[in-house]
Amino acid sequence: MKILILRFSSIGDIVLTSPVLRCVKEQVPDVRIHYATKKSYAGIVASNPYVDKVHALDKDIKELIVELSRENFDLIIDLHNNVRTQIIKFRLRIKSKTVNKLNFEKWLLTQFKIDKLPKYNHIVDRYLYTAKTLGVKNDSKGLDFFIPKKDEIKVSEMFLEVGDNYIAIAIGAKFFTKRLPYTKIIEICNKLNQPIILLGGLEDLARGEEIVRHTTNQQVVTACGKLNLNQSAWVVKQAQLLITHDTGLMHIGAAFNKNMITIWGNTVPELGMYPYMDKENYKIIQVEDLSCKPCSKIGYKECPKKHFKCMNDINTDEIVKQANYYLIPA
Repeated sequence: MKILILRFSSIGDIVLTSPVLRCVKEQVPDVRIHYATKKSYAGIVASNPYVDKVHALDKDIKELIVELSRENFDLIIDLHNNVRTQIIKFRLRIKSKTVNKLNFEKWLLTQFKIDKLPKYNHIVDRYLYTAKTLGVKNDSKGLDFFIPKKDEIKVSEMFLEVGDNYIAIAIGAKFFTKRLPYTKIIEICNKLNQPIILLGGLEDLARGEEIVRHTTNQQVVTACGKLNLNQSAWVVKQAQLLITHDTGLMHIGAAFNKNMITIWGNTVPELGMYPYMDKENYKIIQVEDLSCKPCSKIGYKECPKKHFKCMNDINTDEIVKQANYYLIPA
């Protein structure tokens, strides 16, 4: 049996599909799994041993459809459910199963604060439901993230200031309303007074340098823009603790079952994207009882209300308290 998985964004969502790949591969006899995604995410999928072939979308969806049509798939599992995947399914004209993204329920919550979402219904469980007709069951092994050997860097040699025992803080997020102000991160660094590695992409380079420049903690270094995704994931895997926003590195941390402090701005865990791991291993920090929250299921370039209370009112003392809980040896 040959199955095509569709998921085109984002890093976090790619990681969240990993239980489907593992469970289908291990529970369906003689199955071959192909995965179609954007070219920028193809490397993540290619590292997954449960995937037999990756099909990368560069710019032209027509070229991708021609490539996919040659494969003679038996089933499409659509884990994205957007216009692009609808076009692919229509053109290939084979049997498909599609994830229910609960977009109407999410719209009710973000626009009118009416919560009709299923309780504790994680997106991973909805992803897995698409494979139910194949006899696939949740193996309860959580998420996967596979790091190529070449990206297993020597952290203590690259960042001499932090050594082997450090906290990783992921300072980035695609949308402004998901990110703590850099002044809050400086407060956290100063109050923890522990070795800290700041993680982020090239877009976070200036923020990372600004934080290091203004913190009084001499054991803070920035890796923003200096590492690729797999190397950043390795830093997370080796860390004592991860402090992160609602973003891709949060899900990568969950794949390693890493102790985490998760910070939520305009989004909320009830949208179904909270860490897919043992609840004892993570703490959720957010401003409670804020009438405008959540304002979006993804995020904005700026706060629609201009006050940005969902992040500006975050209690950094609570973050430090929870961090110290995980740092104290059992």
